[in-house]
Amino acid sequence: MDSSGNLLVVDDDPSVRSLLLEYLGGHRYQVRAADSGAAMRAEIERELPDLILLDLRLPGEDGLTLARYLRERYDVGIIIVTGSGDVVDRVVGLEVGADDYVAKPFDPRELLARVRSVLRRMQARPQDGAPAAAAAAGGEAPAPGRQRFGRCEIELDSRRLFDLAAGGEEQAMTAMEYDLIRVFLANPNRVLSRDQLLMHTRNREWEPFDRSIDIRIGRLRRKIEPDPGAEPRVIRTVRNAGYMYVPLDR
Repeated sequence: MDSSGNLLVVDDDPSVRSLLLEYLGGHRYQVRAADSGAAMRAEIERELPDLILLDLRLPGEDGLTLARYLRERYDVGIIIVTGSGDVVDRVVGLEVGADDYVAKPFDPRELLARVRSVLRRMQARPQDGAPAAAAAAGGEAPAPGRQRFGRCEIELDSRRLFDLAAGGEEQAMTAMEYDLIRVFLANPNRVLSRDQLLMHTRNREWEPFDRSIDIRIGRLRRKIEPDPGAEPRVIRTVRNAGYMYVPLDR
C-alpha cells in the first residue's frame, strides 16, 4: 500500500540514512535526512515534518535530549530508533514523549508499519477543538473550554494544561498525554482496557510486554494526581482490566 507524508530521518549512520531514504521514499513518503541535532534543527526550520525517526546515539546532543526538545515545541510524531539491548533508553524515550520505538537492527517492513500507525493516529486527532476520537470509545465528547482533570484544568481547544495546585501554572503536555486525557474525560467512571487506550491514542492494539501505556499513565499521574506519592485517585488501576478515570469531588 502506498502512502504519503513528510518524514525526517535523524541518524549519524550513513548506511541507515541511505536505506531509509530509499525504502520509505519508495512508498511515496517525502523523506529528508540529518546526521546530528544541529542538522535536525536546520531541517525543521526549513520545513516541519509530520514524523521524525530519531536515533538515540548521536554525536553532540543525544536522541533523548532532542526528543524532549521536540515534544516541548512541536506537534510532530516521534519514533525512537535504538539498539536492541537499550531497554532503559526505550522506556525513557517513551517517557519524554516519543510515540513509538523500533530496535536496531530492524526490518524495514516493521518500521514502515510503525510509521503508518503513528501517522494514522496523528491524522485522527481532533483539530481546532473538533470532537475527539476518544468519543468513539463509547462516551460523549467533552465540551470545549477548560475542564477539571485531577489537580489540573485542561483547555481542550488550545491543548493547554494548568496546575491548580501551583497557582494555575501551565504544565508541559505531550500529544499522547492530551489524547489520553480526552479519552478519560469522554469516559468517566468507566474501565478502559490497554487495547482501547492504544486504539484511540495510537491506532494499534496492545501487545504482550508492551508497557508504553503504563509508562504514559505513570507520567500523566505525576502531573494530575492530588498526591502523586499516594495511591492514585484520579486514574485508578483496575487489576487485570485496565484503567478508570474517576472525577474528583469539587
